[in-house]
Amino acid sequence: MRLNTDSKFYLLFRSLRHRNFRLFFIGQSISLIGTWMQLLAVSWLVWRMTHDPFLLGLVPFIGRLPTLFLAPLVGALVDRWDRHRLVTATQVLSMLQALTLALFMFTGWMTIGILIALQLLLGVINTVDMPSRQSFMIQMIDDRKDLTNAIALNSSMVNAARLVGPAIAGMLVGWLGEGACFLVNGLSYVAVIGGLLAMRVKPHAVVDRSVSLKRTLNEGFRYAFGSTSIRSILLLLALASLVGQSYVNLLPIFADRILKGTSFTQGMLMSAAGLGALAAAVHLAVRTTVRGLGRLIALGPLVMGAGLIGIGVSRSLWLSLPVMVIIGNGMMTQMAASNTMLQTLTADDKRGRVMSFYSMAFQGMVPLGALLAGGMASWIGAPWTVILGGLCCILGAIVFYPALSGIR
Repeated sequence: MRLNTDSKFYLLFRSLRHRNFRLFFIGQSISLIGTWMQLLAVSWLVWRMTHDPFLLGLVPFIGRLPTLFLAPLVGALVDRWDRHRLVTATQVLSMLQALTLALFMFTGWMTIGILIALQLLLGVINTVDMPSRQSFMIQMIDDRKDLTNAIALNSSMVNAARLVGPAIAGMLVGWLGEGACFLVNGLSYVAVIGGLLAMRVKPHAVVDRSVSLKRTLNEGFRYAFGSTSIRSILLLLALASLVGQSYVNLLPIFADRILKGTSFTQGMLMSAAGLGALAAAVHLAVRTTVRGLGRLIALGPLVMGAGLIGIGVSRSLWLSLPVMVIIGNGMMTQMAASNTMLQTLTADDKRGRVMSFYSMAFQGMVPLGALLAGGMASWIGAPWTVILGGLCCILGAIVFYPALSGIR
């Protein structure tokens, strides 16, 4: 039977016809559920052990700190090394980190100091993994016309896992404790590692290793920030990550003190955000052109900012859940559209360096935002903290809209 290539189903899943991406997609779909389970379990464990809003911000700050300082260097190295091997290595190391967390929980040796150390280790691993994985995406796709779909479908996969993982973790933490989530996450990496090892990957163009690392770094900076389009995308993403995404670290406070719930309540809130993000990613996946993505990049923080104000004023779970859907939708619209546009605009031999700046803007600003949000929550409370973050996101979208709407 001949497949209708104009159907919505085909448009949504067309990049899965590429074998390497299909292997990656299946493995990551399993692994990412465990990743989101661990994210919830870590934040709930910090809150259970300390009941300190500042530490809720400090732990993710330390975990993401390596991205802030090492991302540009890693990007230069990614353009010099084999991305397939790099991604495989980071997945193996992430698995070992999760299993170590589980070991310390089951033996009763876990302390806040050990947790911070292991989160710092994961931060170093993720600093290498994100630009490597994003740059490797194009090697998994034989037809570059499907790259936009692959990026959006990858975002859909992340957020489908985000929808399921926290809900499972919320129940599992209450039943068996945080250690069970860490163990499940560690075992889930077997799927993605198996997929990576089964791939047949063509070599990619790399930077001449005789060129000094300093020159490679400088060339990357000039290329990324010399372009008005790339610079505008990165700066708006950095702003939204700094003042908007920190709400995730404050969710235990909203679940416990404001909504009078448990870890399951936190899981419901995170899953609701995942539902909104999944809807945004699916919408982007069925697009067949990058035309208009600049406007979506500016619209995302505007929507997310409105949602953050809503969660700040809400005192009801049934109001908070649809507001979380709005937040997730706005965040994913900006993130996936930014990723797609950057991949489209960037030359192959500079992809690792540009995507390292993307990692720096998307993840590197989050630790500063988490620390800032934790301190502000201790001072003015969690609701006012997210409200102010929402207002900043809206202002940023208004300021950057003229530059982004004109991208061709």
